[in-house]
Amino acid sequence: MLNRLLARILEDPDGAPALIGRLVSENARAYLPQYLLAFVFMGLVAATTAATAWIMKDVVNEVFINREINTVYVISAAVVAIFVVKGAATYGQTMLLQRIGNNMVANVQRRIYRHVVRQGLTYFDETSFGDIGTRLSHNSRAARAALEMVVTSLGRDLFTLIGLLFVMIAQDPIMSLIALVIMPPVVILVAKLVRRVRKVAKSQFVSMTDILSLVKETAGGIRIVKAFGVEDVLTSRMDKAIGDVEIQANKIARLTARTSPITETLGGLAVAAIILYGGYSVIEMDRDPGGFFAFITALLLAYEPAKRLARLNVALSNQLVGVRLMYDLLDRPINLRDKSGARDLVIERGELKFDNIIFRYKDTPALNEFSMVAPAGKVTALVGASGAGKSTAFSLLERFYDVESGEVSIDGIDIRDVTLASLRANIALVNQDTFLFDLSIRDNIALGRKDASEAEIMDAAKAANAHGFIMDLPGGYDASAGEGGLQLSGGQRQRIAIARAMLRDAPILLLDEATSALDAEAEAKIQSALARLMKGRTTLVIAHRLATVRDADKIVVLDRGKVVEEGTHDELFAADGIYRRLCDLQFRSPDAAA
Repeated sequence: MLNRLLARILEDPDGAPALIGRLVSENARAYLPQYLLAFVFMGLVAATTAATAWIMKDVVNEVFINREINTVYVISAAVVAIFVVKGAATYGQTMLLQRIGNNMVANVQRRIYRHVVRQGLTYFDETSFGDIGTRLSHNSRAARAALEMVVTSLGRDLFTLIGLLFVMIAQDPIMSLIALVIMPPVVILVAKLVRRVRKVAKSQFVSMTDILSLVKETAGGIRIVKAFGVEDVLTSRMDKAIGDVEIQANKIARLTARTSPITETLGGLAVAAIILYGGYSVIEMDRDPGGFFAFITALLLAYEPAKRLARLNVALSNQLVGVRLMYDLLDRPINLRDKSGARDLVIERGELKFDNIIFRYKDTPALNEFSMVAPAGKVTALVGASGAGKSTAFSLLERFYDVESGEVSIDGIDIRDVTLASLRANIALVNQDTFLFDLSIRDNIALGRKDASEAEIMDAAKAANAHGFIMDLPGGYDASAGEGGLQLSGGQRQRIAIARAMLRDAPILLLDEATSALDAEAEAKIQSALARLMKGRTTLVIAHRLATVRDADKIVVLDRGKVVEEGTHDELFAADGIYRRLCDLQFRSPDAAA
């Protein structure tokens, strides 16, 4: 009967037993010794609780009936011992479960982050920051809470309830049967609340995601927020998101609280029936009053653990929503990984080839039958209107995405046949929108090559015209770049990124308008530094300002994902095609572009 009741309590059409089983199986081996010790402490708590009820028989009989003072001394000492053991055992189980829980949250968060960071860019294109942040924080804690509920319910509450039921049955089987009559209706009524709690909990997760996403938007776009005075708009959106979470939290609290009037009412009926029957049996049938008081004590002590077990399904359903979402993420396959037998890339010449590439972002075409060759050791510039596919070519070369059809190769080797780590180790990238980490200036530059010496880092900074302003910062190379590099100006961030690329010393260099944020004097110095860096390396340059690529060995003009023109600046300008029109838009006269 007890097994059937527990199965009903844990009933979940969405797979709660499977989720709990997975949580237990994934964590049992790591925490088994600690859990076994915690169960020992829980068993002591349950035993001492049952002993408290059992000893009431002797208290009543020896004090009020036999009036044996020496026995009272013994009973008093026994009571002290019982509560000392119970206190120590409660402390032990609490500390163990807290340590296990804290370690489990940390491990789950590490696991989620490692899985997320290994995902391809497609995942980040489709997933909001709020979703990732909520899964990392809320879901990991939900896993801890769910497992802790199961452990404490099966350990502390179930053991205690079994011990007290033993006392009750030993004292009076008939009264025990009366007490157990309330359990089936409690289980049935509580089960009806579960689905509603689960539905509300899912909505609450979405609203929590909205809050985190809005916080990121506010922090990232605070200058626009202030410049256009949209604080009230964002505040209104935040108020709504927070309000939604509050409403849903209140709904969950209300649904969970409904278990109390159910259990209190039915419990009161059971206690009243037991008092009626027990009182009658003591008064009219001359039953042992000590046994009656021991039974009542056991019943009252059993009430709280029984109530917690009765509402376990409601509380567990709320946490299992987070566990389910956590496993949805952890079970998501890594869409970009090394193929079986992939080898390390060793570049001999560095020729880059895009062969009949077709690629789309979801349903939006990006490259269509795109073919081009970037000669080894030469500078090849990609030009074209916004959305022509220039940045997509960079992303495919770094294998941030895989092509739908066609082949991207380096020295004739398909990049899908080499390891991702070796591919990216052979490429240095400088983006137009430079991102720096919340690390020191030194550490941001050292990301280019982890084993670089202090002298090499400084040499790279000097070559990128960054050493001067770095030394002017409080702390110099130890100064923090701030989150996203916001402690530095745009030009300073770009020079740090160039220094990082210089330090990498890779045979392939990708430059996305790497000097766009610099003033004229700094740009001249950086251009000379880049010229030294590009010498002997295969360089792809995305050019928005055509003046910066006039000396490129080859210029490739893209339009709507296709190559429409190729040649040198002079050849393309003379051809009077798209490139010539782009030049005319940027320069006042043809002579200025020549």
